[in-house]
Amino acid sequence: WPFQDIIAAGFLCWMQRTLRVPNLKIATVLLVAMFFFDIYWVFISVHQFHKSVMVSVATGGGTGESVPMLIRIPQFGDPLGGDRMLGFGDIALPGLLVSFLRRHDIKSHKKIGEGYFLPSLVGYFVGLCVTIVALSIMKMGQPALLYLVPCTLGLTLLLSLCRGELMLLWDNKARRGTEDPHSSDGGP
Repeated sequence: WPFQDIIAAGFLCWMQRTLRVPNLKIATVLLVAMFFFDIYWVFISVHQFHKSVMVSVATGGGTGESVPMLIRIPQFGDPLGGDRMLGFGDIALPGLLVSFLRRHDIKSHKKIGEGYFLPSLVGYFVGLCVTIVALSIMKMGQPALLYLVPCTLGLTLLLSLCRGELMLLWDNKARRGTEDPHSSDGGP
């Protein structure tokens, strides 16, 4: 598992540097769609296929091989052993939002405590903690985006609404007067 996780981390970092959501509008559509997708394949597919398709695919479907599109974290101190698994989508999709918020904070000249990057990062951490608690309580695979999307996107929407900056994020515009003069198309 360590080599698979190292390769996965490199791939996910490359993906964050390569793919970029242009505004909060696109990030919202993407995350909300994947929120419902994740829930369907973990919880609802059980009723159609008599087992969770997402969990079955992630664990190799009885072949003993797991899909390499996940990060495996061993459960130290667990008498039953085993691994916790976090799919690439659970890292990459909220990561696209977090990366966008960091770029927006830089564009808007916001300090780390005044912007949206730090709250979204904390929200991601809280969402992961809630996912782990849900795994422990329910003893079954969980759609991590069920917890990560409200903790990242939900927090961002609520915070921007309270600050009166929702439309600025929605369209990826900096507050008037904070735009970098060298980034405009009309400047020398």
